[in-house]
Amino acid sequence: MKHIAGLIMGLMMSGAVASGQEEVPAVPKVHSNIKIDAENNYYIQIGEKICPEVIKKPFNTLRKLIGNPTGTKTGILFDFQDTTMTGKLYFGLIPYGDSKHPMPVYRTGTPINAGKALVDLNNFKGTYDMIGWQKTGKGTLGYRVTTATGRMLYDGIVSFSGKGPFEIDHTLWEGPFVNLLTPTGATISFKTNHPIKCMVYIGGKTFESGPGTQHEVLLAGLKPNTDYDYTVEYGNNKQTYSLRTAPKEGSRTAFTFSYASDSRSGTAGGERSIFGVNAYIMKKIMALNIQQKVRFMQFSGDLVSGYKLHKEEARLEYVNWKHAIQPFAHYIPVVAGMGNHEALVRAFQEPVDSVNRKILHYIDKFPYASSSAETIFGQEFVNPTNGPESEDGSKYDPDLNTIDFPSYKENVFYYTYDNIAMVVLNSNYWFAPRGSGEVGGNRHAYIMDNQLAWLKKVLAKLEADRNVDHVFVTVHTPFFPNGGHVGDDMWYSGNNQVRPTIAGKKVEKGILERRDDLLDLLVNKTQKVCAILTGDEHNYCRTKIGPQANIYPENYTQKKIRLSRSIWQINNGAAGAPYYGQQQTPWTSQVAGFTTQNALVLFHVNGGVVHLQVLNPDTLEEVDALSLVRE
Repeated sequence: MKHIAGLIMGLMMSGAVASGQEEVPAVPKVHSNIKIDAENNYYIQIGEKICPEVIKKPFNTLRKLIGNPTGTKTGILFDFQDTTMTGKLYFGLIPYGDSKHPMPVYRTGTPINAGKALVDLNNFKGTYDMIGWQKTGKGTLGYRVTTATGRMLYDGIVSFSGKGPFEIDHTLWEGPFVNLLTPTGATISFKTNHPIKCMVYIGGKTFESGPGTQHEVLLAGLKPNTDYDYTVEYGNNKQTYSLRTAPKEGSRTAFTFSYASDSRSGTAGGERSIFGVNAYIMKKIMALNIQQKVRFMQFSGDLVSGYKLHKEEARLEYVNWKHAIQPFAHYIPVVAGMGNHEALVRAFQEPVDSVNRKILHYIDKFPYASSSAETIFGQEFVNPTNGPESEDGSKYDPDLNTIDFPSYKENVFYYTYDNIAMVVLNSNYWFAPRGSGEVGGNRHAYIMDNQLAWLKKVLAKLEADRNVDHVFVTVHTPFFPNGGHVGDDMWYSGNNQVRPTIAGKKVEKGILERRDDLLDLLVNKTQKVCAILTGDEHNYCRTKIGPQANIYPENYTQKKIRLSRSIWQINNGAAGAPYYGQQQTPWTSQVAGFTTQNALVLFHVNGGVVHLQVLNPDTLEEVDALSLVRE
């Protein structure tokens, strides 16, 4: 009841902004020192310092860059509703049916002047009409929005009808994606440009969705481990792809799944940076997934560059990421988890000091039910809902009668496939990127109490499940960082003082103690956990941690854990973000395979055997290989 009431209140308040005119949402009780001034703006007070909230309008948003397309006598007019906007719009037809992975074949472009661009469909007549729209009166255009300097902002899709004049047709502009795969079904998700009732046909069955624009269609009654074609019907349009249902639990068939993280914008321009996303490497990774007959992919955080002040900017980055994987994710699930770059924040700026240094304090955006990083992530992805509720009800909750924390829904969860289980954690929950001890928030890499308690229960359940042989636990931040994040992650250069602050008070356990709590569960309390899959550091390496490994700083005075066996940490943050080189740590001697090449980790599972193989998706060379044996 507490969470239902909080959700209703959050939705009621979702339109309020710190504008000086409207009532603003109450500050969650988990924070301290956040106040509201006479003009209804938030600020924080640290001693005598007054730090106002940073308030600015979003410049690039999904709604803007879709371009409000309308039909004209000769083509399609895009109106970005910003008279200052200049740049170029590139476009080309999408030949559905010509490839398993339909993508636009860009042919030409047109300038964006005063926020408008006109696409003349006469460019695609005769020799250039490879989809036959002149005969059928129907077609789909892929388009790319760039700035005047060539920076890529958005890849879009719009369908049209007519032979001149033209109209905007029902468009499937995102998806379809295969989600929540089971032995007897799946969920097909997609978005349409108009509210419409849609159908999905599969295996002689019909499933319905809508009317609406965001569709999640639950498929059921299918046979395990079976290939099916499925057709999405939207208006008078159809698209057909295929999926393979999961094997029956515990059938122990041979299969491959993959793992990666950190695909936020890279350097060198072009598709390596499409507003928040390294689309170039993600497309390479997805093509390699298909070539390797991967059954599903786990992607654990830093999908996008993030750290946005506005949720519509965050949505734009997520859509760019989904559009990059879309031609391949029609066929296989890609399961996404959260990292630190998924942050959606409120920012407060301290007065500029004598050297003009800007000091900002960041906290997870509230109200949580409508605006937090966790909420927007859950709205943009389709994940299991079997995780914990939130950190409400923990011993640090300042008010048991109100919603004080964001939700864990669809950002902490687990799922199974045949004889493996994947447990997805969130080490950037209720994240305060700079610490913000004066205000409150969770530190980078810290797993909070309720999430830890949930993990304990799930691992015990999986340990007793006879259909599960191998358990993988994935979290964005390494337990044992090796290059790029030795100063934080679950190490902070050996500083155990790092911990969350709730309602002005620091929690009892520090980051190293909490790391050890996790290790105790994964290593000492279970035998099935095969590996920890991490990212954050933009490199690939594997680290073997066991009873003989040195995992503490000198003169560490807290209780030290004794490990009963060894475990592998497989780090793959090499999906396109700028690389990090290796650093020295107490466990450096346990590290192998370190590389800054782009990498896709493949796990070939065959009954009781798990073989790891790492390939470079850009060059296709093998980077590493190893049989994972629990000792």
